Amino acid sequence: MTEPTPLRVDLLTREYPPEVYGGAGVHVEYLARELRHLTDVRVHCFGLPRTEPGVTAYADPPGLTGANAALRTMGVDLEMAAGTAGTAGTDVVHSHTWYANLAGHTAKLLHGVPHVLTAHSLEPLRPWKAEQLGGGYTLSSWIERTAMEAADAVIAVSAGMRNDVLAAYPQIDPDRVRVVYNGIDTVQYAPDSGTDVLERLGIDPALPSVVYVGRITRQKGLPYLLRAARELPADTQLVLLAGAPDTAEIAAEVEELVAELRANRSGVVWVAEMLPKPEVIQVLTHATVFVCPSVYEPMGIVNLEAMACETAVVATATGGIPEVVADDETGLLVPIEQATDGSGTPLRPERFVADLASAINTLLADPARTERFGLAGRRRAVEHFSWDAIARQTLEVYRSVGAA
Repeated sequence: MTEPTPLRVDLLTREYPPEVYGGAGVHVEYLARELRHLTDVRVHCFGLPRTEPGVTAYADPPGLTGANAALRTMGVDLEMAAGTAGTAGTDVVHSHTWYANLAGHTAKLLHGVPHVLTAHSLEPLRPWKAEQLGGGYTLSSWIERTAMEAADAVIAVSAGMRNDVLAAYPQIDPDRVRVVYNGIDTVQYAPDSGTDVLERLGIDPALPSVVYVGRITRQKGLPYLLRAARELPADTQLVLLAGAPDTAEIAAEVEELVAELRANRSGVVWVAEMLPKPEVIQVLTHATVFVCPSVYEPMGIVNLEAMACETAVVATATGGIPEVVADDETGLLVPIEQATDGSGTPLRPERFVADLASAINTLLADPARTERFGLAGRRRAVEHFSWDAIARQTLEVYRSVGAA
């Protein structure tokens, strides 16, 4: 009896190693790795040529040089859709973020195969992107809506994200929206007792530290943390692994707030370039508290990364974060009243900043509780968020939509 032909899956993504800068890219990197143990996987991504077998990268089409960024994305997507045919053709296409959704939708129409779409974020809940993309935001929103409403299945990375999908796109049949969490590699993300990276970056391991890791975008809420940091104890270091600002406006706001902090206190360490994972892991390990001040976060892989490094977390009680950070068990959740216009803006920003500062200071003042939260966080990451389980759940979604 012959073995059945493995399912061919084509993953469509903007980000893929070594060009990974956000949670969606991390997700695709590890999902591809685990799916390869189960089936035939091809990856189509943006950017420079890759040498990894089964991975094809696509540059901006020359004819669109200088065009609006959303138009360039659409051009890449069309080439990706053509690339999914390959020699034998794909059985299912799986797109990640609006950057690749058009590729998935077009491949579905062109090749007659199911399209599975993972919702890592939603354009209607990120209206500030109009600052970044201009008219391109209208295009990105159209792409997402078109692909989302036509997809054979939508994977939400949290129950909170599933609710957001159904609220933003009421035309979608709820039965087509499945929850499959993001995961964490708890072998790679594990405590690192070394201090060489800290010393190079100017972080004193003998002093408490509050750490932020993330891009400088409206959704990540960094300016709120910088305002809350005015209330931190004088001996506490603030470590910001923060770069890639979305706009000149938010870059200027962050620079001004950091300059104000430095004028009034020592111990503010800002690393703007992206650090290799092992270096980030060492910084997370030695953090007294990791802070995620996001106003929009479908799940927040970075919280899992900190938890896996045995670090207590303070995070906003929004989106999928409460499904990851167990309040008063692995960290403290900060309440927030938010605008309903999709921006996530705090209705009472001063209260949110004060509550954020209070939660951080509560943990800084209680080392035993902070240590207990860190140990519980690693246990939770190991027990509930393994990539092997997530890959198997994703494969079941492929099978459920009739992939060959």
